[in-house]
Amino acid sequence: MDDAIAMATAGDGPPARGGVVCVTGGSGFIGSWLVRYLLDRGYTVHATVKNIQDEGETMHLHALDGAGTRLQLFQINLLDLPSIRAAIEGAQGVFHLASPLIVQTQDPEHWYGVSKTLAEKAAWDFAAEEGLQLVVLNPGLALGPFLTPSVNASLNWFLQLLLGNRLDMDMYMGYVDVRDVATSLIMLYETPSAQGRHLCMESIERMVDFTDKVVDLYPEFSVPRIMEDKQSWIVRAKVASKKLIGLGILFSPFEQTINDTVECFKSKRLI
Repeated sequence: MDDAIAMATAGDGPPARGGVVCVTGGSGFIGSWLVRYLLDRGYTVHATVKNIQDEGETMHLHALDGAGTRLQLFQINLLDLPSIRAAIEGAQGVFHLASPLIVQTQDPEHWYGVSKTLAEKAAWDFAAEEGLQLVVLNPGLALGPFLTPSVNASLNWFLQLLLGNRLDMDMYMGYVDVRDVATSLIMLYETPSAQGRHLCMESIERMVDFTDKVVDLYPEFSVPRIMEDKQSWIVRAKVASKKLIGLGILFSPFEQTINDTVECFKSKRLI
């Protein structure tokens, strides 16, 4: 379950800390942490939401430090160009995170992955035509505490595992702390020399590895072990994100991320 998150800037110079940036999908799991960190660093943020009247999308953003003076929300439709133009008007850079995610589908092409792949290809083509600087971040399964009032698909996947549900899927290839994703996005944006695609994972593992670790950490939960490893096609890698590590990103250890996620579930009485 990886996302392609694109960042584009106009011009060749370094972005000015404290300038105006746009975050599409700003109300989501990753987006809300990115908005929080950008505000903490003095940026003015244009964050997009699907429904500006829905407090479930807006209240946690308005509650962030600095939101009162440096956060503006925009309602957009990804298929409606004028609504998008209004959000990016005046922005020096754009963090494009917005994308619908539905795990279960009857479509034999697994349309989420297809849409992400085609969208990234279109972004690269457009950037080349328009002379934009584009950098892409490809995170694995993002976990960690959430600022949103409800859980997203990735968090719900993990929550169902903790509740003892056996999940018949092999999409897991590696995990990353959501806060490290947000930090990596800002690091890439503020590094003019950054270019190309960047894997963003603490490690690449298999489902059997992940569930075994969770069982060992939380024996009080009825997490089902996987008895047969069906992911021999996944090459395990402990240092998967060398480009980001080279830029100074320190990835959170697995135990810390899982603990913080579980504590967040507990605080919201989900477990």
